[in-house]
Amino acid sequence: MQSSIIGKIEKAKRYAAEPERIRVEGFSVTVQGDNRDHHVEFGEDTWSCTCGFFSEWSICSHTMAIERLLAGLVPAQPLPVASATGT
Repeated sequence: MQSSIIGKIEKAKRYAAEPERIRVEGFSVTVQGDNRDHHVEFGEDTWSCTCGFFSEWSICSHTMAIERLLAGLVPAQPLPVASATGT
């Protein structure tokens, strides 16, 4: 293997060991749900998902799953808070 490639592999290992150096700015994935596929996007520190639950709550199992996979590389989503009036 060429020494230049070996150097790049070593640098990649160092970068991966220092996740604070990496900031995810946007991506798009498909999550295979129990009933159908859902399109999840992240961009400009904002999540979106095509499932009905997300449209009401701005969070869902699909976005939370991706957040767990990318722990520390994307900002945590705030969990919904029930209002004092119960609405």
